[in-house]
Amino acid sequence: MAVKDLVGPLLTMTVLLLSFVLVTANGSYGKAEVASRGEARALDQLVETAEYAPAAQRARIQADAVCYARAVREQEWPAMSDGKGSAAPSVWSTGFRQTFRSLEGKPAFGMLIAADNKRSDEREERLTQATASIPAAIFWFLLATLIITVAALGICLPRRNNRGQLITLVVITALLTTALCIIRDVDRPFGGIINVEPTAISEAERQATRDFEANHPTAELPCDDRGDRRTA
Repeated sequence: MAVKDLVGPLLTMTVLLLSFVLVTANGSYGKAEVASRGEARALDQLVETAEYAPAAQRARIQADAVCYARAVREQEWPAMSDGKGSAAPSVWSTGFRQTFRSLEGKPAFGMLIAADNKRSDEREERLTQATASIPAAIFWFLLATLIITVAALGICLPRRNNRGQLITLVVITALLTTALCIIRDVDRPFGGIINVEPTAISEAERQATRDFEANHPTAELPCDDRGDRRTA
């Protein structure tokens, strides 16, 4: 068999591998976006359900919700670009549970627990999707396959009058390389060019702040703009 007899199947295999991995990475990106929106909806539901709680507990829950959203947006979101999380939001989610203890037996207790459990599940899913879904070994295997395919195509080119073939080879190389770059970028949903923005959690923060200020106009939030607890 000549080299040119192997180029067709090799190119087909390369395209199929890139397509399969791209679909996998895009699925991870979609799950990350859904989890981010689900977490914001659960936090908004938590704030709205707090309206049925006594004034003292309502103030703490809504204030902690604002601080939780700020901590997620300002500290955990940048950390997720490297596939990591942050301990800052956990400070305020712990505050939720401490406040819930004083509401046992109240009508709003069950609804608050359900909303907080939903928020916790969506946050865990978001953090899970922040890590790369495609192992490094597979990515390097794709890169090696791409290099071998391009080299094999180059070997099969005629030595003379090959301008058209060279242009075609450059186009194929550019397309395959672009596909590999897109896979690498999409596989990191919270970093890179194609990323999930904290739009939903920012909107949840805005609404929680509005509700807190409407119910407690003279009170001060227990956190700064980054979601860190204020010191005395």
